[in-house]
Amino acid sequence: MQRSLDVFLLPSLATDADLEGRTAVVIDVLRATTTICYALAAGARAVIPCQEVDEARRLAGLTPGALLGGERQGVRIEGFDLGNSPTEYDDDSVAGAVILFTTTNGTRAMQRCRGARRVLLGAFVNFSALCDSLADAEEIAIVCAGTHGEITREDVLLAGAIADDVAQRRANQPGAPQGPVRFNDQAEIAADAWRALRRDPLGLSPLALTLRSSQGGRNMLELGQENDIEIAAQLDKLELVPELHLTDWVITCASPSST
Repeated sequence: MQRSLDVFLLPSLATDADLEGRTAVVIDVLRATTTICYALAAGARAVIPCQEVDEARRLAGLTPGALLGGERQGVRIEGFDLGNSPTEYDDDSVAGAVILFTTTNGTRAMQRCRGARRVLLGAFVNFSALCDSLADAEEIAIVCAGTHGEITREDVLLAGAIADDVAQRRANQPGAPQGPVRFNDQAEIAADAWRALRRDPLGLSPLALTLRSSQGGRNMLELGQENDIEIAAQLDKLELVPELHLTDWVITCASPSST
């Protein structure tokens, strides 16, 4: 069976059939998946993604000691303990805590992946760890969160980087009988965008310069959150892979045996 990797540049572009039985990767570089990586790295016990603010508040009443985290329109929700900036999720704030987390785009992309076999979360900050975890996955679907229903460059570039890495690993695998990884057109577009950036001598030095010019980056700049762009652009800062467990709808670090 030929290995396949499909990218969906928006959650709305993926159908249930596209995701069924596949390993899904949710991407929201600015900022949900980056922030969740930082929360788990800081010792959070679990992150529970909630699609709506009211859902998060209701669960908070049922989960003693849980923290409320998230944003709407890039701003911390009134009455919440934390926003959606990775800088807020440090050891002192979240170690040992369960976080009820809702965002404008990222948690909705996770909801789209309910029918997948497995759901991992990706960001530039955990790029290599994520790609390592995909080494044995034969059918991969990458779902980009976008911003307010629009495709965003930062998510496209990360999707392309993952697709390119998966393809290169297969090409370098000795005696791989299945041939090259099959991409859908959106994966080809994303991989081409990443490869073009990589060829540009200024494109990756630093990556934050590119992210600042994306739609998500411009939104961050308008909110005075430039530091979050710098953090999100740090390649391989963390060696962990968040996994959304579909049976109980909880995000924890994927165990080494399952990656």
